[in-house]
Amino acid sequence: MGNFGLQYRKNFGLLIIFLVLVTVLFVTSAFFARTMTTNFVETEFNNKKVEVFDEFIKPFNEFFSTKVPEISYYQGYIDSAQGAEFSNTVLRRYPFVDNVNFFDVVFTNRDELGKGLRFNNLGISSRNSYNFKLDKDNRFIAVHQRSDDYKNHAEDFNNVMIKLAGFLDRVSDSTRLTDNDIYKVFYTLQPGKISYLNIPRMSDIMAYKSMMRFEDLPKSDYEQDLFVFAIEPRKMAITNKYPNLYEEITIRPVVDQYVVENTAYLNTELALPGALSDYKLQFEASREFIQTDINRRFFPVMIALSIIYLILLTVGYLIYRNVMINSRLYQLQYDFINNLTHEFKTPVSVIKIAGNNIKSAEKISDAERNMYGRILDQEADKLNALMNKLLSFAQIENKSIKFNGEYIELQEFCQHIFDASHLKYPDLQLNYEIDVKNEMYADPVLLTSVFQNLIDNAYKYSAPDRKVLDIRVQQNKKNFVILFKDQGIGIDKKEYNSIFKKFYRVKNQFNQQGSIGLGLAFCKEITEFMGGEIKVDSQINVGTVFTLSFPVEVKKA
Repeated sequence: MGNFGLQYRKNFGLLIIFLVLVTVLFVTSAFFARTMTTNFVETEFNNKKVEVFDEFIKPFNEFFSTKVPEISYYQGYIDSAQGAEFSNTVLRRYPFVDNVNFFDVVFTNRDELGKGLRFNNLGISSRNSYNFKLDKDNRFIAVHQRSDDYKNHAEDFNNVMIKLAGFLDRVSDSTRLTDNDIYKVFYTLQPGKISYLNIPRMSDIMAYKSMMRFEDLPKSDYEQDLFVFAIEPRKMAITNKYPNLYEEITIRPVVDQYVVENTAYLNTELALPGALSDYKLQFEASREFIQTDINRRFFPVMIALSIIYLILLTVGYLIYRNVMINSRLYQLQYDFINNLTHEFKTPVSVIKIAGNNIKSAEKISDAERNMYGRILDQEADKLNALMNKLLSFAQIENKSIKFNGEYIELQEFCQHIFDASHLKYPDLQLNYEIDVKNEMYADPVLLTSVFQNLIDNAYKYSAPDRKVLDIRVQQNKKNFVILFKDQGIGIDKKEYNSIFKKFYRVKNQFNQQGSIGLGLAFCKEITEFMGGEIKVDSQINVGTVFTLSFPVEVKKA
C-alpha cells in the first residue's frame, strides 16, 4: 500500500487560475466595453445630426410654408406700401432673409408693353419694383428701382413668367390647382432665392389664357404681385442640441474654396435643401472633445465592471481564507490528536508498568505497595482530569452544561485553591491579595477550573528561576476583578486573538509536550458562560497578565 502524507491538501493552483481568469475577463470586458462605448458615441455623432438639422431648418420651413403663402391672401392687390409692410415683417422675423424685391406686375392684351415679356397676345410687365432691406442699424429701407436696377432682377422676373406661360398653355376649364401645381408654377427656387407669384383665381388664369390666344378680345389689365426673397443661410441660427457630441457646427459652402489643414477627428455634414442648397451644415469634433464624452459614458460601465471584479476578488479571498482556516484547523486538530494521544499514553504506560511490576513480583513490601498505589492513583487522577476537561468543554460548547450558581466567599475559596497549589507546585512563589466586600455569585466548580488552568499555565510557561505568580482579587462598583500576573516568557501581541481558540498551542520551548491546546479556550468559554470576561496583556520575556471580570450584580435565571 502506498503511503499517504498526513497534511491538508491546499490546491492554490486552482485559486490562482481563478484569479487569473477573473482578471483576464475583467480586462477583456473593459476593453470591449470601451470599444462599444466608442462605437456608440461615433454612431450617435452621425445620427443625431438629423435632429440638429430639423431644429435648424424649422424657421426656414415656417417661412416657406406659412409666411410666403400669405401674399396670396391679397389676391394681387398689394400696393407698394402693403408690400413694404409685409417685407418689413419678414425681414425682422426671419434674419436669414437678406432683402426682398417686390414687383407690381400687370397682365394685359394691350399693344403697349413696359419692362416685361410678351407671349403671343399676352403681355406681362412690371409697372413698379422696389427693394426692401434693413441697414446695419436695423432700420427698414425701401428703394424704388430704376431701369438699370430692374435689369439686375430681370432674370428672376422672367423665370417666373415663363413658367406661368407654360402652365397657361396646358390649362383647361376642368383644371384644378393642386399643391404640386402651386409649387411648380408659382414658386421658383434657386440657390439663395425664393420667388413667389401670388396665386390668381382660376377665372383670372382662364382670362390670361384667352388673352394669350385671341387677338380680338376687349383690352383688359390684371394685377399680380411678385416677391423675390434673397436668402442668406449663414444668418440662420444653429442650436446645438448635443453639445457633448458636436464641438462645432458651422454653415459652409458646399464647395469650400479653403483647404482645412487640420481635419477633425470626427466630422459629418448635411446638405441644405432648396434655396439653401449652396450650403451645408458641417459637424465636427476633435479627438480630445469626443474622448471626454466617451469617458463620461464609459465611467459608469467601468464602475459596474470594477464592482463585479471586486466581488469576484472578494470571493477568491474568501476561498483562500477558508482554505487557510481549514488548513490551520486541520493542523490544530492533528496536533490535538497527537498531544491528546501523548497525554493519554503517558499515564496509561505508567499504569501498565506499575501493573506489570505488581503482577511479576513474587513478594511486595508495604513500601512498594504504597508506592505503586500512589502511582496508580496519581495517573488515574490525571486521566480523570483530562477526561473531565474534554467533557466540560464539549458540554459548554453544546450549551448542555448546567450553571450551578451560588454565592462564594472569595477569601475562603481562594485560600483553598492556593493551599492546593502550594502542595502541587512547591517551587512556585505565589503571592496574593484579596480585597472584596461582597460575595461573588458563580459556579464554584467551574471557577475553580479557571483558577487551576491559569495557575498551571503560569507555572508551566515560566523559567525555573522565575516561577512567580501574583494574584489580586478586587472589587469596584460594577465588577469583581481578578488578576493573574506572572513573570513567564510572555505572549506575542500577534497571538492575543489566537490563544483563546481551541487546539491552538503557542510554539516555544516550554510547549513541546503535554498540551492539547484547550486550557485558555476552556477558561474563556467558562468565564463567558458565567457572564464574565477574560483579557490578556503581555510582554515578551517580561510576563503576562490575565484579567477576569465578573459582574457584582447578577440577574438570576
